[in-house]
Amino acid sequence: MARAWAEIDLAAIQHNVRTLRAIAGPARFCAVVKANGYGHGAAAVGRAALAAGADWLAVAQVDEAVVLRDAGIEAPILLLSEPRLDEVDDAVATGARLTVYSSGCIAAIAKAVRAARMPAVPLHLKVDTGMHRVGAAPEDALGLTRAIGELAEVRLEGVSTHCPVADEPDNPFTGEQLRRFDAVLAELRAAGVHPEIVHIANSAATVMHPATRADLVRCGIAVYGIPPAPSFAGLVDLRPALTLASEVSFVKEVAAGEAISYGHRHRFAQDTVVATVPIGYADGVFRSLPLAGQEVLVGGRRRPMVGVVTMDQLMVDCGPDAQVQPGDPVVLLGAQGDLRIAPDEWADKLGTIAYEIVCAIGARVARRYR
Repeated sequence: MARAWAEIDLAAIQHNVRTLRAIAGPARFCAVVKANGYGHGAAAVGRAALAAGADWLAVAQVDEAVVLRDAGIEAPILLLSEPRLDEVDDAVATGARLTVYSSGCIAAIAKAVRAARMPAVPLHLKVDTGMHRVGAAPEDALGLTRAIGELAEVRLEGVSTHCPVADEPDNPFTGEQLRRFDAVLAELRAAGVHPEIVHIANSAATVMHPATRADLVRCGIAVYGIPPAPSFAGLVDLRPALTLASEVSFVKEVAAGEAISYGHRHRFAQDTVVATVPIGYADGVFRSLPLAGQEVLVGGRRRPMVGVVTMDQLMVDCGPDAQVQPGDPVVLLGAQGDLRIAPDEWADKLGTIAYEIVCAIGARVARRYR
């Protein structure tokens, strides 16, 4: 039996997809389910998103596409980065749309398709307009599209780019990216290259930058009901899909002046009742959260974590008069009664972003769906 679990509300996922799809329309909608659906479960989220009207799914790695196919999902899948050369055969076998930005990968894909005697594989050329992570330089885009056009085993279906600052609405760089990308598209069209699908927008761009919606949008974090940045909260009707929970496993009385957990980083000012909860940093609860003042929900109240989180357990100060016992539910992320703890709250405490919080939830945390 699981000692900690993440409960995923698939109705919330579907609501978020319908909401974002309405904003993005008439563009096609691609739900990004990489990193095991941002910790929510790729196959279950993918099926829910498709049922709510998503047209495509997207992943980052070849093995993630394999997981979706093995789960019986036949919808279009976009691989967001080039496969490694030793993964090309497997990538082609999934039937996914493959992102490319180098001549070597294009040639390897064509060779794999030829060997497998498959129909031409649709490729998406990614252009680096300023993210400087992956993608072809703008001046190389035309040459790469011509290389694709010379091979019978592949065909150019899409051209894309990615926005690094779309979650900063006042940052002018998104506009500069669009100008760079439009120049690339104009050069391609002047040469007779007319991609079927142009795509730019992530979650933040979909919401804040209408000019990025183009033919398809790639929404990730917002599908899960998490704003792309705290400043986006309330701008769109998103419903959080995840609750991270456990239960009290042990209760003890601790005297004033005693300290707790590794390093004795917390010492109690008064007699109190401490509850142990069987979830730790191996499960994605960051070790330093108690030191940053993070709380959990127990008995419909906020209670502080104390000491440091250990690999498998954490401790909660329930107060001197607490009526708490083993088996009582503990919510770390999500709602209990009228109270809620959002991933952004952890992120603020830790100086990071909500994406990292949910993606860190470990494999031994059971996923439950409703």
